[in-house]
Amino acid sequence: MVTALRLCCVYKRGATMRLSSHTRAVLQALLVTFLWSTSWVLIKHGLREIPALTFAGLRYMIAFAILLPGLWRHRDEVRALGARQWMGLISLGVVFYTFTQGGQFLVLKYLEATTFSLLLSFTPVLVALVGAFTLKEIPPRLQWVGMAVFLTGAILYFSPLSTVQGSALGFALAAMTLLANSASALLGRSVNRAKTTSPIVVTGISMGVGALCLFTIGVGTQGLPSLSLRGWGIVVWLAVVNTALAFTLWNRTLRVLSAVESSIINNTMLIQIAVLAWLFLGETHGILSILGLLLAAVGAILAQLRRQQSMQRAPSLDR
Repeated sequence: MVTALRLCCVYKRGATMRLSSHTRAVLQALLVTFLWSTSWVLIKHGLREIPALTFAGLRYMIAFAILLPGLWRHRDEVRALGARQWMGLISLGVVFYTFTQGGQFLVLKYLEATTFSLLLSFTPVLVALVGAFTLKEIPPRLQWVGMAVFLTGAILYFSPLSTVQGSALGFALAAMTLLANSASALLGRSVNRAKTTSPIVVTGISMGVGALCLFTIGVGTQGLPSLSLRGWGIVVWLAVVNTALAFTLWNRTLRVLSAVESSIINNTMLIQIAVLAWLFLGETHGILSILGLLLAAVGAILAQLRRQQSMQRAPSLDR
């Protein structure tokens, strides 16, 4: 009897440790999305004096410079990377930073922010469909329900759809950015779930590749403007806190969270951005918009509840 009780206690402690590990990853991911949500407010002010692509290039180049000491401390790990690992990191850098991050700046020149956010909210659906084949991470029924509720809330928030306007070029760029955003979620999960490369190495190398491409394109097409002290302050803050710190922490959470989970948590930025815009930009929302935000929040929660139900059925997701 005593032995059985001890085994039960050991089992419960192990289950608690696994659950707390997942909970910590969720909370860390939410912190990152909050930092990224504040970026929208800062970027909106910064774009008044900095061209879009150059702005993005400066942000990520400075962030990469900050990460260089960390890469140097992990130089033995960098030297040990194989050709396949290098290819994965380079692909992640080009897709996640150059195309996804750079694309977001470009799209906002041709489409309203709400329209673009609505299109990006369909990322989890693409991630779920493609990830089921490429990552063998098949979402259970509750997670599909969560995604459906989330998307319903997002559509309700941005309704009526008849008011959505934008140029054909803007929608084409948005479609490409949506695909890049979905691909980056899958690539990020694929690179990180193996747990063979530390988050600082993943972030540093991929960001360095993407930032170099983005900075080169930005300066080559838009030039390097003369920034004010305020402009440099925005760029440095975005680079240090919202990029170097946030992306490293995000890659750490991808060692635990699935691609779909990460994408849905990332989509809670819709709610956070709306609140921040109300607090700092004076934007107000009607009853339908508030209801849409609540539905989106419920959908994100439902998508997280599946973890407790499927932890023992699919333990390989955490290895």
